[in-house]
Amino acid sequence: MRGSDGMQEGLFTMTKLEDFVPWDHPLRPIQVLVNEALGRLNGLFNEIYADTGRQSIAPEKIVRMPCAVPLGAAR
Repeated sequence: MRGSDGMQEGLFTMTKLEDFVPWDHPLRPIQVLVNEALGRLNGLFNEIYADTGRQSIAPEKIVRMPCAVPLGAAR
Protein backbone atom coordinates (compact mmCIF):
# COMPACT_ATOMS: atom_id res chain seq x y z
CA MET A 1 0.00 0.00 0.00
CA ARG A 2 1.34 3.39 -0.99
CA GLY A 3 2.29 5.74 1.84
CA SER A 4 1.47 9.41 2.08
CA ASP A 5 3.80 12.09 0.75
CA GLY A 6 2.74 14.54 3.47
CA MET A 7 5.08 16.41 5.79
CA GLN A 8 4.98 16.09 9.58
CA GLU A 9 7.08 19.14 10.29
CA GLY A 10 4.81 20.27 13.14
CA LEU A 11 5.81 17.14 15.03
CA PHE A 12 9.44 18.24 15.31
CA THR A 13 9.54 22.04 15.31
CA MET A 14 7.32 25.07 15.74
CA THR A 15 8.56 26.67 12.51
CA LYS A 16 8.15 25.39 8.99
CA LEU A 17 11.06 23.61 7.33
CA GLU A 18 10.77 26.11 4.47
CA ASP A 19 11.91 28.84 6.88
CA PHE A 20 15.35 27.23 7.19
CA VAL A 21 16.12 27.40 3.45
CA PRO A 22 16.85 30.85 1.99
CA TRP A 23 14.51 31.94 -0.83
CA ASP A 24 17.44 32.34 -3.23
CA HIS A 25 18.89 28.88 -2.53
CA PRO A 26 19.62 26.90 -5.73
CA LEU A 27 17.59 23.93 -4.45
CA ARG A 28 14.29 25.79 -4.71
CA PRO A 29 13.97 25.68 -8.54
CA ILE A 30 15.21 22.09 -8.56
CA GLN A 31 12.55 21.18 -5.99
CA VAL A 32 9.85 22.60 -8.26
CA LEU A 33 11.10 20.54 -11.23
CA VAL A 34 11.32 17.34 -9.18
CA ASN A 35 7.83 17.85 -7.72
CA GLU A 36 6.36 18.45 -11.19
CA ALA A 37 8.01 15.28 -12.54
CA LEU A 38 6.78 13.25 -9.57
CA GLY A 39 3.30 14.68 -10.05
CA ARG A 40 3.27 13.30 -13.60
CA LEU A 41 4.28 9.89 -12.22
CA ASN A 42 1.44 9.86 -9.68
CA GLY A 43 -0.82 7.69 -11.85
CA LEU A 44 1.94 5.14 -12.38
CA PHE A 45 2.65 4.99 -8.66
CA ASN A 46 -1.05 4.38 -7.99
CA GLU A 47 -1.07 1.48 -10.45
CA ILE A 48 1.98 -0.35 -9.13
CA TYR A 49 1.18 -0.10 -5.41
CA ALA A 50 -1.34 -2.47 -3.82
CA ASP A 51 -4.61 -1.17 -2.41
CA THR A 52 -4.32 -3.17 0.80
CA GLY A 53 -1.64 -4.01 3.33
CA ARG A 54 0.76 -1.99 5.38
CA GLN A 55 1.64 1.48 4.14
CA SER A 56 5.07 1.86 2.61
CA ILE A 57 7.29 4.90 2.39
CA ALA A 58 5.88 7.18 -0.30
CA PRO A 59 7.74 6.63 -3.58
CA GLU A 60 8.08 10.40 -3.97
CA LYS A 61 10.13 10.55 -0.77
CA ILE A 62 12.31 7.66 -1.92
CA VAL A 63 13.03 9.46 -5.22
CA ARG A 64 13.66 12.86 -3.58
CA MET A 65 16.26 11.68 -1.06
CA PRO A 66 19.09 10.80 -3.49
CA CYS A 67 18.49 14.19 -5.16
CA ALA A 68 18.35 16.24 -1.97
CA VAL A 69 21.35 14.91 -0.08
CA PRO A 70 24.16 15.79 -2.53
CA LEU A 71 22.51 19.02 -3.66
CA GLY A 72 21.84 20.12 -0.08
CA ALA A 73 25.51 19.66 0.78
CA ALA A 74 26.62 21.90 -2.08
CA ARG A 75 27.06 25.49 -0.96
